Amino acid sequence: MASMPTAVRTAAPRIARSAFQHQRRALSDVHITRTGKPIIRTQGGRSSLGGHTATVFGATGQLGRYIVNRLARQGCTVVVPFREEMAKRHLKVTGDLGRVIFLEYDLRNTQSIEESVRHSDVVYNLVGRNYPTKNFSYEDVHIEGAERIAEAVAKYDVDRFIHVSSYNADPNHVSEFYSTKGRAEHVVRSIFPETTIVRPAPMFGFEDNLLLKLASVVNLFTSNNMQEKFWPVHVIDVGEALEKMLWDDNTASQTFELYGPKQYSMAEIAKLVDREIFKKRRHINVPKPILKAAAGVVNKVLWWDIKSPDEVEREFHDQVIDESAKTFKDLGIEPTDIHKWTYHYLQGFRSSTFYDLPPATEKEKREDKKYIHVLDE
Repeated sequence: MASMPTAVRTAAPRIARSAFQHQRRALSDVHITRTGKPIIRTQGGRSSLGGHTATVFGATGQLGRYIVNRLARQGCTVVVPFREEMAKRHLKVTGDLGRVIFLEYDLRNTQSIEESVRHSDVVYNLVGRNYPTKNFSYEDVHIEGAERIAEAVAKYDVDRFIHVSSYNADPNHVSEFYSTKGRAEHVVRSIFPETTIVRPAPMFGFEDNLLLKLASVVNLFTSNNMQEKFWPVHVIDVGEALEKMLWDDNTASQTFELYGPKQYSMAEIAKLVDREIFKKRRHINVPKPILKAAAGVVNKVLWWDIKSPDEVEREFHDQVIDESAKTFKDLGIEPTDIHKWTYHYLQGFRSSTFYDLPPATEKEKREDKKYIHVLDE
């Protein structure tokens, strides 16, 4: 075999080295934030040196784990303010060692909030309360808590503040939950005008208050025959949207309505659930005044969530889309439909007899082929 010329042998390592250096430069870049702070943005994974420092309030909730995981695996340093020690354990493994930092805080303690945001360049507020308790009302959490967080963000001139509100947020709404969410939007915008407001539709996922609630035997009573309509959205899609907002400064001062591709009534989703778990859950309709009164008593007596009077009120209000707000499309995300995920999240509710059966949709397709003799094109 002929030997390679000396010039070629010398040039080959140089070409390889040059290509490798070019590739390395593409993996990181210096980004100048709104306040002039330089940040090394990386794409090398959770062990990368560099990236944003993000504070995520409400990270122990349903949505929190998804945004914390997305940020930490990009090499960001994530500060997680928490109230209960046991509630934040699952977040320890979402990032590399030292990348997820836990700070105990109190929503009524301004100093603890300021300590949580003072070193960050982005702050997420996911704090919310679906039902009131004797310690925290809707106004305490949604308005006063959001106000303290926004004031801390403004005090330390944090580059980005992303505030998660709710669909149907309206200061004049009959529901106290929706009205306090709407008033909170005006409060945080008045304090920090660059706030990005996010209004997700009812979310479904492993820890949701939708599919799992409908599949549970304790979800018995309803008041509107389950006729409220909305566009359910996958919590993973919302987490991806929140991550993309960090990288895109054009989303500052914008309002986003994040909802799924198809509208459902609660009754239609209940049918999907029953079909997937091979069980028929009972839903007893009770007149609104009676159920609200009973829910008020139960909500005060029990310390865990059953149903609050405001949740009964919300059953009579369909989701209203703000046409002026931006959507998933503006972020380049295609949301997924809930019917594709019922098997994934509800298989554990099946009995041992039906546990290993395929998803209901696939099962129905197989049954159709027995009787409908149509060839697929």
